[in-house]
Amino acid sequence: MNALEILHQRLPQARPRVAVVLGSGWAELALKVKDPVHFSYADLPGFPLPSVQGHAGDLVWGRMGDHEIVLLNGRKHTYETGQPDGMKQSLRTLRDWGCEVLVQTNAAGSLQAHMPTGSLMVLTDHINFSQHSPLIGETGSERFVSMINAYDAELRKQALCIANSLGVTLHQGVYAWCVGPQFETPAEIRMLARLGADAVGMSTVPETIIARHIGMRVLAFSLLTNMAAGMSDEALSHSHTLAQAQAASEPACSLLERVITGMEL
Repeated sequence: MNALEILHQRLPQARPRVAVVLGSGWAELALKVKDPVHFSYADLPGFPLPSVQGHAGDLVWGRMGDHEIVLLNGRKHTYETGQPDGMKQSLRTLRDWGCEVLVQTNAAGSLQAHMPTGSLMVLTDHINFSQHSPLIGETGSERFVSMINAYDAELRKQALCIANSLGVTLHQGVYAWCVGPQFETPAEIRMLARLGADAVGMSTVPETIIARHIGMRVLAFSLLTNMAAGMSDEALSHSHTLAQAQAASEPACSLLERVITGMEL
């Protein structure tokens, strides 16, 4: 039995339209889901088992406002295996289940002084600095996916309107993807800033490419947990990232709940 059959068997009436990938600092969103039903990735064939602290590895179905949603609590990163397609089967399953929108979240480093630690940024575009692609090996013309409007302009507009109505500062910017797991050097950060990046992290871009390939719209948010290398005296580490993410988690998740609840599909 494949993952979709398992989901259908347990939730025969479910028809979710919104999928959310929860990155570091965003797991508390799962506590805001109404009538949740949990599945371990271990019980869903094709779903990866994350090996990174802060990524639980479970799927949560439920309701948020008028929307049925699915949360993926944890993702597979390219730095865990060297392969950028770790989330391909998971996202395809959710698309086949009915999900039309992928909301992505991550923890990232800020390259902009006006976006200090604790800030929130909605992605306008990305820089695939590594030039790895989860579509390598795909066949057919559909693999040549346009990445114009990779981050849906209409969904972003809705998010900005909701943030403004709540008095929440939601920055906009370009996210640069570096594979990791080591943090970037100060020289790399200076280069990325000159290329137009506003934030940097080790996720999100592969999933966006997969989502666009399978026809899903994408909305993505970064929780800025540190200033990027060389921009402050902070000692960068994964434990530091998790601590900063936890400190800023509640307002980030509250905003995301309102965005999803108010989303017009």
